[in-house]
Amino acid sequence: MDLEHSIHVDAPPARVWELVSDLTRMPEWSPQVTSTRLREGQQLGADAEFTNLNRHGELEWTTHGRIQRFEPERELAFRIEENWAVWSYHLEPEDGGTRLTERRATPDDISPLSLELTEGFLGGVESFNEVLDEGIRITLEAIRATAEATEGASTEVAAEPAPPAARPR
Repeated sequence: MDLEHSIHVDAPPARVWELVSDLTRMPEWSPQVTSTRLREGQQLGADAEFTNLNRHGELEWTTHGRIQRFEPERELAFRIEENWAVWSYHLEPEDGGTRLTERRATPDDISPLSLELTEGFLGGVESFNEVLDEGIRITLEAIRATAEATEGASTEVAAEPAPPAARPR
């Protein structure tokens, strides 16, 4: 089952790309990812490999990903080795900002191991897909908040300095 949500971000694609393309920041936004580390000696880009530490309730597990598509200011996609899912972020200019879409696709279904673990420990596929779907919404909202806060901060006009305090005589 594929999951997908989009959101409008009041920041240019370059700013949104700066955030989503840095996978090591994913723990700031995702309710499931607690750590992301690039493979030693690698930089973000096509074919880069990384490791995620994930948490759901009391359960923790590690996954390994490889970036499949890395098109600056347009698309980032990576495949998770353990479950075969492909996660992607697509950016499009929209009304002075960016339309950001996050998608979880399972073109090869999910792996037998992932299916077994999801059924046995994560409440079943349907239930866990609901958790993932809500996680996508939370992640997009958090990315938007970060992009808009930073974008606003960089474009605000500085306030006039306050007058010096009266000195006692």
